[in-house]
Amino acid sequence: MTTILAVDQSTSATKAMLFSTQGELLDKISVEHQQYYPQPGWVEHDAEEIYQNTLKAFTQLLGRHENLKNDLLCLSISNQRETIVIFEKTTGKPLQKAIVWQCRRGEPICTELIRAGLADYVLELTGLKIDTYFPASKIKWWIDHHPELKQKLDAGEALLGTIDSYLIYRLTGGHVFASDSTNACRTLLYDITRLHWSEELCELFEVPLQALPEVRESSAVFGETDLDGLLKQVIPICGVMGDSQAALFAERCFTPGSAKVTFGTGSSVLLNIGKTMRLSPSGIVTTIGWVHQGIPTYAFEGIINFTGATIAWLRDQMQLIETPQETERLAAAVADNGGVYLVPAFVGLSAPYWQPNAKGAIVGLTPASTKNHIVRAALESIAYQVKDVLDLMAADASVTLQHIHGDGGMVNNPFLMQFVADMTQFTVRASSLPELSALGAVMSGMLGMRICDSLHDLENLPHQFQTYRPALDKAQVEALYTGWKAAVQQVL
Repeated sequence: MTTILAVDQSTSATKAMLFSTQGELLDKISVEHQQYYPQPGWVEHDAEEIYQNTLKAFTQLLGRHENLKNDLLCLSISNQRETIVIFEKTTGKPLQKAIVWQCRRGEPICTELIRAGLADYVLELTGLKIDTYFPASKIKWWIDHHPELKQKLDAGEALLGTIDSYLIYRLTGGHVFASDSTNACRTLLYDITRLHWSEELCELFEVPLQALPEVRESSAVFGETDLDGLLKQVIPICGVMGDSQAALFAERCFTPGSAKVTFGTGSSVLLNIGKTMRLSPSGIVTTIGWVHQGIPTYAFEGIINFTGATIAWLRDQMQLIETPQETERLAAAVADNGGVYLVPAFVGLSAPYWQPNAKGAIVGLTPASTKNHIVRAALESIAYQVKDVLDLMAADASVTLQHIHGDGGMVNNPFLMQFVADMTQFTVRASSLPELSALGAVMSGMLGMRICDSLHDLENLPHQFQTYRPALDKAQVEALYTGWKAAVQQVL
């Protein structure tokens, strides 16, 4: 068997893909799902729609490759990490809409815990800040506001899981309820040193421990599936990773000091810091990169809430563009940003500012400002935020970065990639394969299925990227970045 089926369940869509055992993408299908905004700052997904879209994507993809249905080695899964689902144990059906990582409804709970002096305690256990980006406070919100859910959780009739564990549960017909360490470590409930759920944190957030999934290594087998009857025989589910760590893995960032940026709905900047858990003094969170043969690899992570979502906002809310692809042409149509800066604090600002109540703003507008300047400012805001995070990371990790890897749909925007290189003053290696999250899960699956025996074997797989080198001089970079910092100050 020489083909691996993969699903990348992201914030905006569900993609089904076929990969060869050399990591070559053979084909893909993408199905978007609806975003729900019931209140300002709240974001939800319909988990049932996501599961049905997953089956739909599988059906359409394999319908184009009937000859491969009997040649599937396994199914690998990558997913949006911090989105949380509560679902019925007997049927797997969601009991509420999933609460998305962008949702800020848990903010009052986080504020209360911080005021109680628990920030350092939680940080030492999880590597994370007390922030509603992570699902623990939103689970507590469910428990506080829906007594019927608390009753079901306490009675063992309901389960809580990130998207990976929910899909695994549905695809195995309820036989396997498991997650992997890259997803578990993003919940604010997982002890990343001892590598298990923290009873103390579950008690703090009032989360029943029995409602959480078993945690396995990413390269483990997570049961078997026939894709809800689509296949005549079952295949193993092997290779499960949260999307950002999966991209780090796919970029072969196996050594300390290697870094990547995933340009998705939000962006995750990850820097491998080695096998010893340590904390950043500057507000950068520590996370598990992966666990292999019982040994964890840790990473610093800077989280940027709105990057690709900013471009979606230009299209959907402001109607300044019809497609994201237009942004490159519009941005290049003006010589510079004309002094216009867009600060995309639509759901607050994360690293390094950690200001959840900040609001978005466009500053520097003059009568000469055009749509092109605003679009350019939106793209530039992504690079400024990446620089914010990378500067802190490199200092805290005491490493000198030579280059950064880029992945995600927005690596196809040459204007953005060049501006990231200019602002960070690092060479950017933009992956020729945007779907690196899926590839990372697939590579983990290759380890689990013994197609590859080691990380060294994975390093030898083909790896193609486009290189962007800094072109702006340091004086220009400093002037632009000073303008950005001034714009940010206006929303803090």
